[in-house]
Amino acid sequence: MDDQKSLTSMKKTFFLKFIPSKALEEACQVNNTPWVMTRELVEIRDVYRAPIIDLENLWQIKKKIIRNEVVLKKLMIPFLEMCEYILRYWKLDVAKSLANGYEVCVDVWDITEENDPKKYEGGSVCFRKLYNDHDYSLSCERLFNDRGLDVGDEIELYWDPRSSSLMFKLLFQVHTQEFRT
Repeated sequence: MDDQKSLTSMKKTFFLKFIPSKALEEACQVNNTPWVMTRELVEIRDVYRAPIIDLENLWQIKKKIIRNEVVLKKLMIPFLEMCEYILRYWKLDVAKSLANGYEVCVDVWDITEENDPKKYEGGSVCFRKLYNDHDYSLSCERLFNDRGLDVGDEIELYWDPRSSSLMFKLLFQVHTQEFRT
């Protein structure tokens, strides 16, 4: 329970600017350019409490691997899950960097074999915003190759704010029909 106090977070959300300031409006008129709505990633105090990290059930993102992920060797993380379970624990400047289109490299621990975890780090594992401007991808070619990930495999992920790394676990592998606990 003491761990819970040290794992506080701030919710990240986009602030949309629908109406330009007077100065921006005048600048647009001078340059003869139309006003374009903009958005900025900001931190807010959530109306609701931050999700409590249940140390008995840490796995917050559960998914089946799809064909595009296998072809690209990238895990797709939906916008809402990224904001709620990962970006919430990042510093604002790092989250803004990702939202602005830059890659953010992270450490990933494959703890499928709990007695023999494997760490993927450096430039080989990076988050990036997708072109749809909402969802995110995690490039992890070595993890795909080492685990032999394929369409239909079931995985779990969670961000561990204590180690500032993403935890990965393979639950079920289609081609071996093997369930893991």
